[in-house]
Amino acid sequence: MRLTTNPRDAANALVGGHLAALPTETVYGLGARADMASAIARVYAVKGRPADHPLIVHVAGIEALDAWGQGVPAYARTLAEVTWPGPLTLVVNRASAARDFITGGQDSVAVRVSAHPLMAAVLNHLIELTGDPTIGIAAPSANRFGRVSPTSAGHVVEELGSLMSDDDVVLDGGECAVGLESTIIDCTGDAPKLLRPGAITAADVTRITGLACPSGSTVRASGTLASHYSPAAVVRLLQADQLTAHAKAQQADGMPSSGLLAIASVATPPGIVRLAAPTTTDDYARILYAALREADALGLALVLAVPPDPAGVGAAVIDRLTRAAHGD
Repeated sequence: MRLTTNPRDAANALVGGHLAALPTETVYGLGARADMASAIARVYAVKGRPADHPLIVHVAGIEALDAWGQGVPAYARTLAEVTWPGPLTLVVNRASAARDFITGGQDSVAVRVSAHPLMAAVLNHLIELTGDPTIGIAAPSANRFGRVSPTSAGHVVEELGSLMSDDDVVLDGGECAVGLESTIIDCTGDAPKLLRPGAITAADVTRITGLACPSGSTVRASGTLASHYSPAAVVRLLQADQLTAHAKAQQADGMPSSGLLAIASVATPPGIVRLAAPTTTDDYARILYAALREADALGLALVLAVPPDPAGVGAAVIDRLTRAAHGD
């Protein structure tokens, strides 16, 4: 595995059938050519990902949408025109380019255009090398399946470096600006449905399309299992007024040390380790996964998370915390 800042290195690795961990504005993805079954098989193997769990195909622009999807509805095209490049994934009925090894055997495929300039550069180099303007990169989050997504190249190296080959590449693009995975919208029907919340909200989808965007769909999509995004530490959601009682119980009963993740205005009780103090909900989203990783690095047994306001990206933060805490 080589660490690089040159997008051409990543494109060369992909052309050769190797893996490239790539930065996006959301999280780092473990990339492989979306038209190469052997490379995709390695993505599943490195991540430990179930074979029926579909992947997201990253393309260079909206022009590639019809190469991967067919019968794309007008509202989906409108969403793409308004939000791409950006943190929105559209699930559409698949075209012949989308094979079962990408779709998890479904009749649909997930497609997006990332806003990260290095991802765009890799795709442009890949187009030059292959001569295919619609080529895609399948890039699920670059972590072991079900674990905390990486938001820096260091996170990728720490978690997957020993599982990647000498010919694989990690492209360092700095810290991810959004910090949470893309919003996923099911566009296989007459109206949009929210599969996974993200920085682009259901209200944004309604504003753009004029259509209601309820939750609920039978389509399988990335990051929608009840338990996901989990650190080794147990995650427990509390309200701010419950923290003091927890701290007193921890001291009285000799409970293991806890870490706190909450907006900066929430005070840290004695005996609890502050993991992060974001000042806004956007900051909360951006630092969430780094904070959960820090809890594991410190050997904490428990993370106490005070959820942010659910407005805007707050709904996505609460979704990730709830999945991280599932089973507690």
